[in-house]
Amino acid sequence: MNTSHRRSAYACLALSMSLVGSYVALSKPLAAIFPVLLLAWLRFGIGAIAMLRWLRKPADEAPLSRRTQGLLFLESLFGNFLFTICMVTGVSLTSAVTAGVTMAAIPAAVALMSWLFLRERVAARTWLAIALAVAGIGLYALSRPDAGAASAASASPQAWLGQMLLVGAVLCEAFYAVIGKRLTTSLGSKRITSIVNLWGFALSTPFGLYLAWRFDFGSVAWSIWGLLLFYALAACVWTVWLWMTGLRNVPASQAGTFTVLLPISAAVVGMCVLGERVTSMQALAFAIALLGILVATWPGRKRLAQHPSASGASPL
Repeated sequence: MNTSHRRSAYACLALSMSLVGSYVALSKPLAAIFPVLLLAWLRFGIGAIAMLRWLRKPADEAPLSRRTQGLLFLESLFGNFLFTICMVTGVSLTSAVTAGVTMAAIPAAVALMSWLFLRERVAARTWLAIALAVAGIGLYALSRPDAGAASAASASPQAWLGQMLLVGAVLCEAFYAVIGKRLTTSLGSKRITSIVNLWGFALSTPFGLYLAWRFDFGSVAWSIWGLLLFYALAACVWTVWLWMTGLRNVPASQAGTFTVLLPISAAVVGMCVLGERVTSMQALAFAIALLGILVATWPGRKRLAQHPSASGASPL
């Protein structure tokens, strides 16, 4: 892969995670109005309408094998459905601080699973970048004003359950990255994005219909509907397409370091739009996390992490 393609892939990954952080921060008003599974159903429904043309099979694409169909289902199950349940429920039983510390493990989890399932050789520089990313996001979470209260409440049974759910969310996100890497070897980014979203819509439909029957849609303000439209397009269309496009040309272990941009962009949006404040310690934590991305993407003399297709068949 030449330098221009690699830089383009890095830009797609960075923009994808930055958008994720942005819509996570802006989704607070939505989560306060819509039940989580109803919000997920509406999100996938809007995404399905927006991507109707992307569902069409390209003329040069081979028929979907059972293996590919299974991977598409698992991509949606782990990356969309189970991740949302584990994350939202885990945060509700613990705290945003606990979630931040736990989510810092995502780059390491992605690297480990890419080594196990994709047979990627993770370079020493990538491990250093992961360590910086984990340290930066962990420091950010621990430096939040509510970190002390979160630590005091971490021994309750509910907190332990919430912690396990957050670990489950980390594993779901790691599976999402690894399975996505495998899918990009046989399908285009738009096809992956549209089919994964369609599976998400199917998985959430039973819950969405039940909750919609009892929900008063007339009480929702027009501004909230506009925010929902942005949230759905960002979460279902733009971020997934950008992530799959970047993942096509970057090893999954290296792509995992870009997940540190999620909490950074969420904090920036919270500061600029929601009036939240970022301390000097949190700014230092962001700098450490961004240094991890710089280390992971700094041009080297040779490629240190092999592409999965060059190292034999993937067991996925």
